[in-house]
Amino acid sequence: MDVVLQQFLNALTLGGIYSLVALGLTLVYGILQVPNFAHGAFYMVGAFIAIKLMGGWGANYWVAMVGAAIVVAVVAAISERLVFHPLRKASGLHPMIAAIGLLLFLESGAQALWGAEFQRMATPYSGILEFGGLALPAQRLLIIVAAFTLMLALHLFLTRTVTGSTIIAMAQNREGAALVGIDPDRVAIMTFAISGMLAAVAATLYAPINLVYPAMGNLVITKAFVIIILGGMGSVPGAILGGLIIGFAESFGAFYISTDYKDIIAFALLVVILSLRPQGLFVQGAR
Repeated sequence: MDVVLQQFLNALTLGGIYSLVALGLTLVYGILQVPNFAHGAFYMVGAFIAIKLMGGWGANYWVAMVGAAIVVAVVAAISERLVFHPLRKASGLHPMIAAIGLLLFLESGAQALWGAEFQRMATPYSGILEFGGLALPAQRLLIIVAAFTLMLALHLFLTRTVTGSTIIAMAQNREGAALVGIDPDRVAIMTFAISGMLAAVAATLYAPINLVYPAMGNLVITKAFVIIILGGMGSVPGAILGGLIIGFAESFGAFYISTDYKDIIAFALLVVILSLRPQGLFVQGAR
């Protein structure tokens, strides 16, 4: 039972991180109807900014997290204006190619600025809590609490505020939202900024127990695409549920099968679920 509970904790940790990244990706997809392949690079930039704020500027962990979120939000908003906005009337292939180009640009820039070597972020939460014979790493508990708190905050923002409602309206019907006076350009910038913040926070939470390097976002964003396809493209609840499903599948699969197949499990699960429910777990469309 202790082993099962330990894997349950690991699954919640992975699921929380995957869900945060997938939420930002699905919000942007809801606005543009184009998969933003550069979202993984936003995740990577957030981790590097947090490391440099802590190592170079002596900022504490939480200040570094906020600083990384702000910087990546600005980078994401600028990317929307310079890369995606000029292509808003182009076919879906053009924004996809632009997103891949932006991904390569940010990865190359990170390597030029910070080097290609692996780095690790220090954390003040390195202790182990003992509860009933179960070892609970403080950083993993922090990830779980912070990730699900942020998800709840995002849900309340989208459902209980006028600004959040404009994002949902744009995702559901862009033309109809514009007809009732919603500014699509402002909503697009705001959505990209929120997605960048979510990616940066997820990276800062996960960096102390993972390595930081320029290509670190590639596998994460690939799994995020699996998650939003599983949950239904553009579905916010689907992104959260899909992240948890992948987190649990990876954690228990790595333990009971083999860690060598951990990263394959997500894609195998994608094939199985889409064979049974091609539209995903939730009806398409952000809610």
